[in-house]
Amino acid sequence: MRIVQKFGGSSLANRERIENAARRIAHSAREGNQMIAVVSAPGDTTDRLAKLGQEFPCAASAREQDALLGAGEQISAALLALALQSLGQRAVSLNAWQMALRTDGHYADAVPLRLESTRIEQELAAGKIVVATGFQGLDGEGNLTTLGRGGSDTTAVALTALLHADRCEIYTDVDGVYDRDPRLFPEAKRFERIGYEEMIDLARAGAQVLHLRSVEMAKAYRIPIYVRSSFRPGAGTVVE
Repeated sequence: MRIVQKFGGSSLANRERIENAARRIAHSAREGNQMIAVVSAPGDTTDRLAKLGQEFPCAASAREQDALLGAGEQISAALLALALQSLGQRAVSLNAWQMALRTDGHYADAVPLRLESTRIEQELAAGKIVVATGFQGLDGEGNLTTLGRGGSDTTAVALTALLHADRCEIYTDVDGVYDRDPRLFPEAKRFERIGYEEMIDLARAGAQVLHLRSVEMAKAYRIPIYVRSSFRPGAGTVVE
């Protein structure tokens, strides 16, 4: 099987968590699967980068803001590739330019459209685990464009579609989709399965488990999304 696994910022916040993600990916690779890991920036890196950019409000530039915010994912990708290599896995990190993931060019809210490079296929064919930067792509002129906060989910779904992967798994700090935030409401109930439309409604209402556009794209391409905890075993929730 060809599997895309996405790990959010909380799942990559420190060395222990990066190593935990690497073990999950390596386990799937040892079962004979081709693996593409999509990563967010570690911890609160994106917030800290955004704060740095706010120090120059009079020179605000959407292009440069996206170039700044996109730096965090490259840190995660390289660190996770190193962690995988330390486990004896062949792994390579790829950023937006190396993948040539093209978008519609809208800064801060871009939509992935196509891959213009065969680099991912080449690395997979060579037996490597690909660790891809989420949240970002390139416009028609080669400028970095970001997909909006939470956009690594959309990167994962887009790569699942564009690479004809068999499975898309989203790893986060909760063990699935709930009817309300389980961190605030202990009585919240987890869905074993939830439809695209219902998940879209939850995302529009403010649920932060999945990026809204990722669910819309999954619906368009009929891609089930498996939402699971990075830290606890369990089936999680299937969005389909």
